[in-house]
Amino acid sequence: MRKLLLILLFTAVTFAKVNVIVSIVPQKLFVNKIGGDKVDITLMVENGASPHTYTPKPSQMKKLSKAKLYFSIGVEFEKIWLSKFINQNRDMIIVDSSLDINKTTLHHHNEDELDPHVWVDPLNVKVIAQNIYEALVKIDKTNKSYYRKNLEKFLKEIDEVDKNIKSILKNTPKGTTFMVFHPAWGYFAKRYGLKQLSVEVEGKSPKMKALVKIIEKAKREKVQAIFTQPEFSDKASQVISKELHIKVVKTSPLAKNWSENLQNLAKAIAHKEP
Repeated sequence: MRKLLLILLFTAVTFAKVNVIVSIVPQKLFVNKIGGDKVDITLMVENGASPHTYTPKPSQMKKLSKAKLYFSIGVEFEKIWLSKFINQNRDMIIVDSSLDINKTTLHHHNEDELDPHVWVDPLNVKVIAQNIYEALVKIDKTNKSYYRKNLEKFLKEIDEVDKNIKSILKNTPKGTTFMVFHPAWGYFAKRYGLKQLSVEVEGKSPKMKALVKIIEKAKREKVQAIFTQPEFSDKASQVISKELHIKVVKTSPLAKNWSENLQNLAKAIAHKEP
């Protein structure tokens, strides 16, 4: 009987999944790519919600109390909530999945703040993937080879995404400007030699005077498309669209189809149908 109990206990420990919490949708994909069936992932900021103002649900806080790992990434709601999460579960380890990524600043606010949208640059995702791998191995050494195999496979996938984007943009002149409402694509623009022009002023829709200046700049820059996110109002973008006779393209850096989303963005900038 005792032997049977030990076997059952060993089996339960061996097959127990690592409970992981992530802030945003793309992180869920990244953790799943490496953790596979060895992890159980809970997402904080659900589809359609904004990571700037998100408030966790009671059901999420309950899952948080059982988590071993929390992967942060620097989005705004974490500033308020990470300390509360620690109080909820003092055994949970918080890992910054964007560690070792050189972040740039967002200049559209009164005070410069670091741009958290690092995952829109495929090469940054390679760093994120490595951080996830190392954190999982520390928690779950027995599955190190499994995580390593998944990491290597995912890194190859990321290289393929980068290669495809470069191919899509090969005939797009360096310095080409694309317009966005919320400046979430800065790392993508920098990686591929593009410029993003933001509609948003200090985190809000621009007033008429500022809007006129933005439209004038867009004309000078020969902007051909404006990108808006489902998480934000697109009223100002629609005004600009009508004035400049350009398309409004709905896309979000928080989309769950991370690789397809980046390639579709590149196609829209290059005027190729997705």
